[in-house]
Amino acid sequence: MSENEPSQTFEAAITELESIVGKMESEHLPLDQSLLIYKRGVEILKNCHTSLQEAEQQIKILSEQNLLKDFKETEE
Repeated sequence: MSENEPSQTFEAAITELESIVGKMESEHLPLDQSLLIYKRGVEILKNCHTSLQEAEQQIKILSEQNLLKDFKETEE
């Protein structure tokens, strides 16, 4: 996926990663094709990591002392 293409959902990215892993584990691919799908997998993995980091930032709650609190500890 290039920078000009719309981002895929996290779930779609995970599905594509699973497909890539399956291909690399089960098929005897030529080196150049293996390298291409490996590079695609790395790109997807980076995007997933970024998505997870963004989601983590959205769910963090800061206390008055700037300490992270678990959701279970938040006051209702």
